[in-house]
Amino acid sequence: MAFPTITRRTALAGASALGAATIWRPREALATKQLTVVLESEVVIFDPHFTTAAITRTFGYHIWDTLFAMDGKGQIRPQMVEAYETSPDKLTWTFTLRDGLKWHDGAPVTAAECVASINRWSPRDALGRMLRAATASMAAPNDKTFTIALKEPFPLMLAALGKANAPLPVMMPMRFASTPGDQRLMAMPVGSGPFRFRADLWKSGNSMVIEKNPDYVPRKEPADFLAGGRNVKFDRVELKVMPDQMTGASALIKGEIDYMQYLPFDSLSLLRRARDVKLLGIGGIHQFQGNFRLNHEAPPFNDPAVRRVLWKLADQSSILSAIGIPEEFRSPQCPSFWMCDAPLSTTAGSEVAKLDIEAAKAALKATSYAGQPVVILEVAGSISQTAAQVLAQNMKNAGFTVDEQTMDWGTVLARRAKKDGWSMFSVYSNGTDMISPLSHFYIASTCADFPGWSCDTRIPDLLKAFTQAEDDAGRRRVAEQIQAIAYELTPAVMWGQFTIPAGYRADLRNLPQSSYPMFWEVDR
Repeated sequence: MAFPTITRRTALAGASALGAATIWRPREALATKQLTVVLESEVVIFDPHFTTAAITRTFGYHIWDTLFAMDGKGQIRPQMVEAYETSPDKLTWTFTLRDGLKWHDGAPVTAAECVASINRWSPRDALGRMLRAATASMAAPNDKTFTIALKEPFPLMLAALGKANAPLPVMMPMRFASTPGDQRLMAMPVGSGPFRFRADLWKSGNSMVIEKNPDYVPRKEPADFLAGGRNVKFDRVELKVMPDQMTGASALIKGEIDYMQYLPFDSLSLLRRARDVKLLGIGGIHQFQGNFRLNHEAPPFNDPAVRRVLWKLADQSSILSAIGIPEEFRSPQCPSFWMCDAPLSTTAGSEVAKLDIEAAKAALKATSYAGQPVVILEVAGSISQTAAQVLAQNMKNAGFTVDEQTMDWGTVLARRAKKDGWSMFSVYSNGTDMISPLSHFYIASTCADFPGWSCDTRIPDLLKAFTQAEDDAGRRRVAEQIQAIAYELTPAVMWGQFTIPAGYRADLRNLPQSSYPMFWEVDR
């Protein structure tokens, strides 16, 4: 999911109730153990198949479950699946569900529902569509087992079924899974995950409650990022909506909340001095990647030579310093489209990415550029705007005419859908979205109808080769080839890899060390 706007005073959006609860329970006394948290925004879409919204993904991992899941090293492990095997020709995969899986209404999870869930999710997702194209048939011969028969080998089967980026391949009861994927689920969510949603306690615009699922059977392996056992130690987690980030930071210091997902950078010095608060900011795939997305359809960036000049103007260190990100929460200059300190990290093609204003001036004069305004769409008050302002100044120094236009993110979304009227915009995205060519927004969408409209016909063929590679070494080789082409194509220019730290009360133990909010294992 791409993020445009962590601001210093971000307002959190409210929403109206979506309807009555699917499961009725009498009101219960306040739980004796409750965790109170503030996430990036209120959850307004409950359907993890329908949207790429990060808040829906966070909610989804607590309410729903997946067949496989990613561990902290980016490896895919079984989650709902107990065992799986492939035929000698690698064309038939057989999956057996583990014992004890139940939906929140008490009904057992069946293999037929898993088949239906895969069928609903796969058309909504780039990797899912690749799996779908390779699949001849899916069937569930009994309640515990289902098979996927392929037209051709698909080595990334587990990566597809256990992907950590949205839309999530969660499993759903048949009444949900049979709803077409392009129709958003409006009923209250019923999953099989470690928490269940209390619709009767939902106060739209204020708070919602998820409670421990007493029927959930955790895996026996230790929890590791999204994989392994999900042992819930709190009876309830209350998701509070705060009017702005500084209010949340103050509430954290006072002990009114236990966890805040995104801390404002200008509050970090105050939070460091708070004896009862700890900060959480880790590296690798748990960081964000900032990008300037370029419009290849309109001048001046319809000329690849003009696009490539930007590699000499986007200095990650200067941008992250201007935003105010402390060194402990950022990576050094990262040349990898697939993130640094990640499984596919590479420097291929990156020798062009070095700040050099004089070289940029000379390179620009050798292109077709004739002084056309570069229209930069900027989200007011966001860290993305700060990144754009630093680049804009370097561009002016190199001879570009720059038109910076400030607006809200909704307006950016509307403007970027048109092929004219803009040249670039600045965003940042979860590392788990960007660690692979198959999920990186600006590579996976090559030659597709996706805002920016970048196309090099070599990349789609290499993406297919990536899916067919037999092992990690083969995928790394293909990823290097793709990145070398991407530096020539310049679909986007990276402006930095960084963490937005979370904060939590010091008396909490075993909080998963992740940029994804996860409220299993944590205890007080």
